[in-house]
Amino acid sequence: MSSVRKLFVGPRVRRLREAQGWSQGALAQRLALSLSYVSQIENNQRPVTAGVLLKLAEAFGGDVAQFSEEQDKRQLAELDSALHDRGLRAEPLPPAALARLVEQAPELVDAFLTLYQRHSRLQEEHAQTVDRFYGELGADLGDGRLREAQVPLPHEEVRDHFNRRNNYLDALDRAAEALADELALSPGQRAVALQAALRERCGVAVAGAADEAPHAAPGSTRWLRRYDPLRKRLSLASGLSDAQQAFQIATQWALLVQADALEAQLHEGGFADAASQALARQGFAHYFAGAVLLPYGPFLEAARRCRYDVELLQQLFHVSFETVCHRLSTLQRPGARGVPFYFVRLDQAGNISKRQSATAFHFARHGGACPLWHVHEAFAQPGRILTQVAEMPDGTRFFGIARTIERGGGGFKASRKLFAIGLGCELSHAPALVYADGIATEAPRDVMPIGPGCRVCPRADCVQRAFPPAGKALVADSDAESLVSYRFEAG
Repeated sequence: MSSVRKLFVGPRVRRLREAQGWSQGALAQRLALSLSYVSQIENNQRPVTAGVLLKLAEAFGGDVAQFSEEQDKRQLAELDSALHDRGLRAEPLPPAALARLVEQAPELVDAFLTLYQRHSRLQEEHAQTVDRFYGELGADLGDGRLREAQVPLPHEEVRDHFNRRNNYLDALDRAAEALADELALSPGQRAVALQAALRERCGVAVAGAADEAPHAAPGSTRWLRRYDPLRKRLSLASGLSDAQQAFQIATQWALLVQADALEAQLHEGGFADAASQALARQGFAHYFAGAVLLPYGPFLEAARRCRYDVELLQQLFHVSFETVCHRLSTLQRPGARGVPFYFVRLDQAGNISKRQSATAFHFARHGGACPLWHVHEAFAQPGRILTQVAEMPDGTRFFGIARTIERGGGGFKASRKLFAIGLGCELSHAPALVYADGIATEAPRDVMPIGPGCRVCPRADCVQRAFPPAGKALVADSDAESLVSYRFEAG
């Protein structure tokens, strides 16, 4: 019988209590608990029960997600990776010290990680500039004149906003679910209802782009959706399925009808510049549109009923494999949570174009993904769903599936895109997935040791390593050679 994980939230409770200016006695009164009980909770001498967790959420406002361990685990993984960089510190901090930092000073940890990300980006940009002008010999020619550290790139800033919220935006999700319910949207017949609603509510006419060529000329832009505010006309590309049309119409609905809700999200995110704001606004509108097509309650119920079988969910909701996987990674509504998933999309060169996570899975921010991760293998077996049990350097194990998808097409010369999709969860959640049937999740036989990426991975014996980890001193020994390309000092 598997044991239930005990939840200790002492430092978080203490921070929230002190922020309110309450004594332990005042908090005990609000929770209807004894002073000694509250003291034991704050000192991590006693785990909290589900009932106490609900009382804490009510006392401090908000929901139980603020006591979730997932954000702490993500911070811990990123902090550990950063402090393995010998350019910052000769010796990494012991795990207990890292855990105390994350528990007791999460704001300082977040600020440090932001600075480290900018520092890493600056180093990479400088190295690329040197390479561009001096070639491979440029590694010895760096002159130290580095450009001023940049703010996060717009797509990184937007991605981090979603990740900080466990990839779930409550106000937009509930508004989308209400719209789907109001219009009684049915899979396969959504576009007509949404088109009528947009015309009635906003006076916007929807038309297909019949005048467009079947495939765009080389170098030209193939638009999926174009809105003309003067004519109040929304043009959609020809050849879109009902679900694709509905997604584009729902996106425009969000931009017009849910404008205040989108602006509230922008304000909450504190996005720095116009480019970040525009990208974020589009991301929020897309989130709303996805939630219209796959409304939270019905979709979660269906996902649980078919044990997260992505292809069955495709058939039920008439959407793509990628759309189902993306939506599965957002099911983190307080009081009605699905399995917490990570979701990733990458191309054949290993570039990650989408990554969302409600888990502690640690993605590298720079460089490619681990070559041992099965998402890469999906390209060798297109259309087939592959499974893998993987273990990160910190010992956390994940179960994942991967499969290729193709977008575009429609003609011999039409542009096509080929991606691999990865979807996974911590191994403890795997029994809820149909894909894990037959795998002994308590003691899996085949476990693949992977890492977040070669530049931050501490594994010293990996034969697939593409380049040495950042800040590690290489071991130079011409009298010995092994399959490991880069040997370095551990620790």
